[in-house]
Amino acid sequence: MGTLGNPSPLSHTYLNMRFSRVVVPACALGLACLALPAHAQRRGAVNEYGNPSRLAPAPTTSAISVRDLQVRLYQFADDSMQGRQVGRAGNMKGTAYIAAELQRLGLVPAGDNGTFFQVLPYHLRSFTAHSRLTVSGNPLRWEADWLAIPGARAPRPVSDAEVVFGGVAGDTTRQIAPRDAAGKFVVLLPGAAAAAAPGGRFAPPAPSRFAGAVAVATVDLDALTAAQRRALNTPTIATQATTGRGRAPTPAAAVDSLSLLRQQVDQLAPQAVLRLTSDAAARLFGVRSVEALTPGATGGRVTASLDYVELPSDYARNVVAIIPGSDPALAGQYVAIGAHNDHVGFATPVDKDSIKAFNNERNKRLLANKMMALTPAQLSEIRVNMDSIRRRFPQPRLDSINNGADDDGSGSMGVLEIAEYIQAMRVKPKRSTLFVWHTGEEAGLIGSAFFTRNPTVPLDSIVAQLNIDMIGRGREGDLPGGSSDYLGVVGSFFDSKDLGETVAAVNGKQSRALTLDYQYDSTMSWTGYNNIYGRSDHYNYALQGIPVAFFFTGLHGDYHQRSDEAEFIDYPHYARITSYIRDVTVEVANGPRPRINGTRPARPPRPTVP
Repeated sequence: MGTLGNPSPLSHTYLNMRFSRVVVPACALGLACLALPAHAQRRGAVNEYGNPSRLAPAPTTSAISVRDLQVRLYQFADDSMQGRQVGRAGNMKGTAYIAAELQRLGLVPAGDNGTFFQVLPYHLRSFTAHSRLTVSGNPLRWEADWLAIPGARAPRPVSDAEVVFGGVAGDTTRQIAPRDAAGKFVVLLPGAAAAAAPGGRFAPPAPSRFAGAVAVATVDLDALTAAQRRALNTPTIATQATTGRGRAPTPAAAVDSLSLLRQQVDQLAPQAVLRLTSDAAARLFGVRSVEALTPGATGGRVTASLDYVELPSDYARNVVAIIPGSDPALAGQYVAIGAHNDHVGFATPVDKDSIKAFNNERNKRLLANKMMALTPAQLSEIRVNMDSIRRRFPQPRLDSINNGADDDGSGSMGVLEIAEYIQAMRVKPKRSTLFVWHTGEEAGLIGSAFFTRNPTVPLDSIVAQLNIDMIGRGREGDLPGGSSDYLGVVGSFFDSKDLGETVAAVNGKQSRALTLDYQYDSTMSWTGYNNIYGRSDHYNYALQGIPVAFFFTGLHGDYHQRSDEAEFIDYPHYARITSYIRDVTVEVANGPRPRINGTRPARPPRPTVP
């Protein structure tokens, strides 16, 4: 579930590594006070929900079952997936797992060029070892003396630029004036903050101060090993070809057309950002050490040939597959079912047991506060009993990975289970089933936006889109009205009364009906719950005039936290919901085509031509 600029208070991480100052009753952890057999408690085999901390991969069956969902989700939300963040290797790993399963099950690839993947325009950017830099005709050695740090675009040329000592990074009282940097190769000593940065990963000060310089080089390479230096130029994050979805902000200083033009040119060809050893910096100035230089001191003249490469990346991709329909007259129409394959990656390490205890207590208080955001004063009252936790786990178990088991591992693996079930049906549904695991939902619904703008099947052949995002929780302790029967349904009656009625009717045929919650269709007082309709991938289909229904079990204390782990999912509830959505999928595939006849369609239907 993405925040889309309307973040839930649950999405914030509090306290990081300061949990030794926080205390919660031991039972709030859900581990130390369990009514489990003594041998299970000793082994730590399962938690209060009956789930282990880890589960080995195993074969799955065509039936939708608790065991199969566990097997899938423990793999998909494993640390090895690195949080599946779009633009990172973890997203490639997660999508590779889904595609391998689709290949095994025999679904028809519906991505690019006969594959299961629809690759988004993300690129990895770096400089190669062919890059060259000379000072007054004398070369400096790549990695041994200097490095260039890749940015979003190739930097402007550096040709016979005069070297000038700019002062100390981050301290404008010890720097040259911006006008003195214009057209120069500026060298800076690292500031105190840079010297303390872990791994020496220092970024120069805001480039706008020296925006007129052709390059800014910081003298902070000495402390890094050869491997660390290579890592600085080894891209780990792929980014889109453009700088973002919105327009680049116009700096306040742009008061005339010439200034504006210069700033636009600077954006297209930014200044080079380099890092130097102290010995290389001294050679630039022809001195023994740059430490004694005063700001404004000049040196030799630098020419650089920076070999910048930008390569397409597999770090951001939708996964698309089809199960063809059984009715020749309807097989060209599709029921789309989807989930988002990405999550939010990794962050600062925290004690995973402490953060779980804190989040549990925080959610209790949020429920008691009628889902209104807790104030800093209320949050400061939470205390975690570390002694109780340490009796079970003597050493802190640090965790930096947001595994996104519920968000949206639950939806992704639920869709995969449905695919396995339908593929095994002796007689397939009449319409074809289109499965799309969208990437980049957490980055602003970019995967679904890309698919609906570049569909691999005709958009007007998609009769409905069923979206699943977070269906693994919904307990009483997760949100008001939560229970083992709970399921939120969003937008079904907005766009199509027909689809809304089908969703309700299929629920009535279940052996044990779910309690469908439609309240998210209205504006809510619950902090963080407004505009749920516009915060997941179905919305981009609705904008294209496709009937949608969005299923989820609500936000909870582990939302966008390191504690959103597979071991805390309610698997029996999850399996019932997945089976129900499977039945909705089949019913829509076999029934009349839903019309856009809802109460508030995202895209009103076109007038009927008489």
